Amino acid sequence: MAYTVSELAELAGVSVRALHHYDRIGLLVPTRRSRSGYRLYGDEEMRRLQQILLFRELDFPLGEIRRILERPGYDPAEALEAHRGILREKGERIARLQDLLDRTIAQMRGETDMLSDKELYEGFSEERIEAMKEEARRRWGRDRVDASHRKIAALGKEAFARIKAAGEALEAEFAAAFRAGEAPGSERTQKACRGWEAHIGNFYQPDPDILEGLGRMYAEPGAFRDRYEAFAPGLADYLKEALAIYAGTRRAE
Repeated sequence: MAYTVSELAELAGVSVRALHHYDRIGLLVPTRRSRSGYRLYGDEEMRRLQQILLFRELDFPLGEIRRILERPGYDPAEALEAHRGILREKGERIARLQDLLDRTIAQMRGETDMLSDKELYEGFSEERIEAMKEEARRRWGRDRVDASHRKIAALGKEAFARIKAAGEALEAEFAAAFRAGEAPGSERTQKACRGWEAHIGNFYQPDPDILEGLGRMYAEPGAFRDRYEAFAPGLADYLKEALAIYAGTRRAE
């Protein structure tokens, strides 16, 4: 059976934009076209997309996924076995984190102790924590970033949890707008950008140049891009464009 790009997007839970992007970079190229010129995806492309999505779930960059899939001697069955083991370990780790959070909340509700780096970045590996901090320091300077971390740590657990949840909700809204095909300059996406400006304001005051710079940082190869690409392939570049548009609007006000 053959699927059009919109049919495959709905079936696989990805955006049409993402499938077009995969086509452009040679990661998932449909081998057939309909009489009307529409892309058609067959069984082989379906299996390849499954592999791509599994690798994305494990935070592999798109370029690396393409190199793996096109490597001589690549065995999809062996790859699936490896995926299964990694996902099992990941599930066990998440279960441990959930248990730790439940016990911590039960024991420490209402306390306002300083937060550690691990608490600030719950769910990230130590390597990812350091990578994100170093990327921010490289772009904004060590003093500014470290001062921001001290401010975050001083918030206390309850306040930080509320701010973190609000930030995650905004990230989910960006991803939802992206998957829905909203343009970066659409009212919905720009409203999310306004929310993001307010969210960042909890840590330091962002001017338009900083907001645009954040967008560039999110899109550059590294820990931030990996984070947003894990939400939806193509989201990092979408955020870069959306924040650039928003920054331009703020400058004109």
